[in-house]
Amino acid sequence: MDLKIEPLNLPGIENKRPLIIAGPCSAETEEQVLETAKNLANNGVKIFRAGIWKPRTKPGGFEGHGEKALPWMAQVKKETGMLITTEVATPKHVEAALKAGIDILWIGARTTTNPFAIQELAESLRGVDVPVMVKNPVNPDIELWIGALLRINAAGVKRLAAIHRGFSSVDQKLYRNTPLWHIPIELHRRFPYLPIICDPSHIGGRRDLIAPLCQQAMDMGFDGLMVESHCTPDNAWSDAMQQVTPDVLDFILDRLVIRDNVEMTESLASLRKQIDEMDDHLMDLLTKRMRVSREIAKYKKEHYMAVVQTYRYSEILDKRAAQGALCGMSPDFVKKIYESIHEESVRQQMEIINK
Repeated sequence: MDLKIEPLNLPGIENKRPLIIAGPCSAETEEQVLETAKNLANNGVKIFRAGIWKPRTKPGGFEGHGEKALPWMAQVKKETGMLITTEVATPKHVEAALKAGIDILWIGARTTTNPFAIQELAESLRGVDVPVMVKNPVNPDIELWIGALLRINAAGVKRLAAIHRGFSSVDQKLYRNTPLWHIPIELHRRFPYLPIICDPSHIGGRRDLIAPLCQQAMDMGFDGLMVESHCTPDNAWSDAMQQVTPDVLDFILDRLVIRDNVEMTESLASLRKQIDEMDDHLMDLLTKRMRVSREIAKYKKEHYMAVVQTYRYSEILDKRAAQGALCGMSPDFVKKIYESIHEESVRQQMEIINK
């Protein structure tokens, strides 16, 4: 299935990279919303975001004011001329948001995870011409992400965008949500005309990571950025650590280097030709490796040996990971390669042994 989409065509917004969406995690008070919005507008931001309904991981935290805060968003639009956007998770949210004049809707990561919820939202959007942005699901499942986009699109919504906000992980390392950049890259490969916006605030979880993540997203060709910005972020009622002031955001955006796609030069074409030749050589080597692996399978079958020799597998992983590090490659990267090679080798050996 393919997406039948049209350009976002947002009124008053130039069609150029990066599209900037900014505002607080939550709409806390009317004063906080208006002050933040005015500061952002003065710095040239044209799309204001704020959470009206806040799905929290645990009960007891601030979960948003709901419909009470929608007039505050409408006032932002009236006083600054900014477009306004908020998250919706139920058909009731959609109805209230559209009635209040919300210009753009986005669907959060927790909602994207649930096809039943997405289908209900899709039905509530049938016949409505409003841009909808869909965040990646909490878990790293590109098919689930695509499924949500397809369901919304099938309801007639053609102005679509995807938001990459990273993926939850049991390993709490540098980032709040692991970027797994290859997933949005694959999404772009499948749907090259689908705008993809990066949410560095949720990926990083810390304000000092926002600037490098913004630059990384631009270097990867993302179409825009959604950044959480608050007039007094240290006092924010939710996700305080990942919000920056409008002035800090302006500083970050002003120093972004935007590299547009240009026509391929002879030099780049020559380098890509070298890559193609090396890839052909790699495929030839893998073919030869699998041929030897099948010969090993015949030996194991004749001598009643188990397919997987754990000590040998560990030896390969450790040796090649260390070798990769010496060659300037990440040991984890090398291990993943050899894990995939081993998986295919085992598959082919099993076919021979079970004949």
